[in-house]
Amino acid sequence: MTIRVLIADDQMMVREGFSVLLNAMPDIEVVGEAVNGRQAIERVRELAPDVVLMDIRMPELNGIEATREIVAADGTAKVLVLTTFDLDEYVYQALRAGASGFLLKDASARQLADGVRVVAAGEALLAPTVTRRLITEFSKLSEAPRLMPSAQAAYGDLTERETEVLVLIAQGLSNSEIAGRLVVAESTIKTHVSRILVKLGLRDRTQAAVFAYEARLVTPG
Repeated sequence: MTIRVLIADDQMMVREGFSVLLNAMPDIEVVGEAVNGRQAIERVRELAPDVVLMDIRMPELNGIEATREIVAADGTAKVLVLTTFDLDEYVYQALRAGASGFLLKDASARQLADGVRVVAAGEALLAPTVTRRLITEFSKLSEAPRLMPSAQAAYGDLTERETEVLVLIAQGLSNSEIAGRLVVAESTIKTHVSRILVKLGLRDRTQAAVFAYEARLVTPG
């Protein structure tokens, strides 16, 4: 199946460059572009893309607010945040808003295409080093977010093994790596991850990682 992509960036050269790179892939099609967050929301409604490449800093409505609205209104579109620096101060906020991960604008054609595929498949695009450097740092810099009562109750429903898996997700481990660490089948880990997401009411592994930091299950540093 072809992955349908929408590119939201206020720089024409970025939009055109990414369009050329992605359209060259046999399994990816750029179905539209947006020059600001407001237009991105409208294009998602019109075009129903699988993945939105979202720049954070745009006029009229920034990528964070646009991501929040898209995630709240659409249950299928995944948002992949575009940023110039891997420690952009707004990336953590974008992840909390529901983005499935982030990608540097200087990524290679292969990294760009692979990132789109990973996010479209429902996985988080966060390498272990990024998870530690980014989420940890911004969990400290954010205004000490506290879990809502409903989230605290949901966290209490997790089993000991599910909590263990959640911590490993927050550390950036893949399903296969978690399976190896816990010496169980990868299919078992997939089941645990699915149950964790359902119990906590989360969309994907990225939100699960953010939840783990905000629940103080993982110590920053």
